[in-house]
Amino acid sequence: MVAPQRAEIASEQGDEILDLVGEWLTVPDAGEQMGSDARAVRQMLQERQLLAVRLGERRVVHVPAAFITETGPLPALRGTLTVLADSGLSDVETLRWLFTPDETIPGSPVDALRAGHKTEIRRRAQALLL
Repeated sequence: MVAPQRAEIASEQGDEILDLVGEWLTVPDAGEQMGSDARAVRQMLQERQLLAVRLGERRVVHVPAAFITETGPLPALRGTLTVLADSGLSDVETLRWLFTPDETIPGSPVDALRAGHKTEIRRRAQALLL
């Protein structure tokens, strides 16, 4: 079995990403919030339904809380992560893109995904290929 891909945040980028994302959940906490368990979250990470990074001194795996709903991962996230990866963005660059406020949409791309604007966000992500 292939280990899930997880971003390693370099110290010079770490504080920026930590502040940009805001709220993070450990794998067990993410599972609990979705009514699931840590094993299921690890599977979601492996399948790239979620994106995680290692944080803190002990390098514990964390998932942005904005990626989690009561019923599972944010539904529009998986395809959006695929488009961003196809555009050549690293996991850290993907987090930065998803969480950076954009004045042309209400909030950030992840806010727009949570509001149901999947098509517009994926169109913008695909434009990164050009």
